[in-house]
Order: sequence, then structure tokens, then C-alpha cells
Amino acid sequence: MPKIRLIPVLLLQNGLLVRSERFSIHQIIGNPILEVKRFNEWNVDELIYLDITKDTTYDLRRDDHKIKGLNTSMDILDEVSRTCFMPLTWGGGIRSIDDMHQRFRMGADKITINSEAFRDPSIITEGAERFGSQSIVVSIDVMRHVYHKTEVCINGGETPTGEDPVDWAKEVEKRGAGEILLQSIDRDGSGRGYDLELINDITSKIKIPVIACSGIGQYEQYKEGVYAGASAVAAANIWHFKELSDLNGKRALKKAGVDARL
Repeated sequence: MPKIRLIPVLLLQNGLLVRSERFSIHQIIGNPILEVKRFNEWNVDELIYLDITKDTTYDLRRDDHKIKGLNTSMDILDEVSRTCFMPLTWGGGIRSIDDMHQRFRMGADKITINSEAFRDPSIITEGAERFGSQSIVVSIDVMRHVYHKTEVCINGGETPTGEDPVDWAKEVEKRGAGEILLQSIDRDGSGRGYDLELINDITSKIKIPVIACSGIGQYEQYKEGVYAGASAVAAANIWHFKELSDLNGKRALKKAGVDARL
């Protein structure tokens, strides 16, 4: 059985790193290039960058926020890939096979698609046939409503689809995706831990790997995602606000009997 992976998720908005809460509150926390250099020195298995910028061009507003010479998402991907010494997944703004090809050409090892995959599922199959299933990650954002009903949302969590997450995960697998990044909108930035029921519901119905994300506030919560069926455990905010997040996260997994890379 493959070792469990521990993955930081970095969110980009207008060219800068941000922390997120419920997909709606975003706070600037740093420089995406400096952050990847820091992760190179840590024991990180993979790295996921998600560009959540809503516009097609960056609006940095303040001159002192600007990263010299990096004015677009592709500029940042190019620079990140030159610096990154671990597998790199890149998502955001991917609406065509040409967009995928551009990300791979700029250095991404995998790409992740979300809203466009839901609007046109054929892009999953076309991408898998062109670049290999192992390169195509579909991100699924889920809102849990009252009475525990869950629903897939797109467009950065703003647009409810009425789709059941399990049904959509099955479709994603059938279409040829190699992996799913599963995010919980209502858990995002909460520190309450993963939505374990959601993870179990999906991993028990499909065979492709699922990366659990959203809600981690303590290292000990990683193991719960693994026990629920995730093949990899990911988080965002904890990597920015706790020291030695890689080492302490892996120690917590090992202590819980989880076979993780050290």
C-alpha cells in the first residue's frame, strides 16, 4: 500500500498568498516564491497551488505588494516551478486542453480542475487521454447544509449545483481523473478537522485516490482523514501559522500508526 502523503495547499489571489475561511474571507499572508523555497527545505511530499483570483488579470493595488516581474499566474508558475523540488500541482483558470498544456509546459507535474470540469465533464476525459490520468486532479468543493445534506459547489464555492458529491465523484472517476482533491467549504479555515463523513462517503464508493482538505487546526487531525479513507492529507492555513509543520505533521501520523514518508 502506498505511503500516505502530506501536502500543503497554497492559495493565490492577485499574485499573493492568502489564508482562507469558508472560501469567502481572504487575508494576505505572503509571497508565493519565498514560500516554495521554504518548503524545499522541509519534508513535503507534494505541493498544490490554487489560484483563486476571480479576474483574468492581477490587481495588486499597492505597489509594495508587487512581486517584481511577476504580473500573471503563468509568471508565478514559471518561477515556482524553477524553484520547486517536489511534485507540483497547479489549479485555477483552467478552461481548455490548451490551458492544461500551458501549465504542464510551464513546469506543473499535475493540474487540477474544478468548475470547468463540472460544466463540461468531457474536459476530464480529453485531459486524461492527452496527458495521462495521473496528471489530472479534479477538485470537488462541498457545502454541508442543515440536516447534513451535502452539495457540490463551483465558482469558488459561490454557485450551488444541486449535485450530490458522491455521484459527482463517481462521474469524475468514470471520466478518467486520476485523483480527487476534496474540499469542505463550511470547514475551510475552521480548525475543526476534516468532514470525516464526507470523506468516508466518497472514498468508500470510488477507487481513485482522494486528497482530504479543509479544517485542519491540529496535527492530530490528519490521522482522522486517513482513517476515513483518504490517500493523502492536505491543509492550508496550518502550514503558515505553525513552525515545523512538516515534521510535526509526519510525527503525528507516525504516532497514530499511519505509514507516512519521513
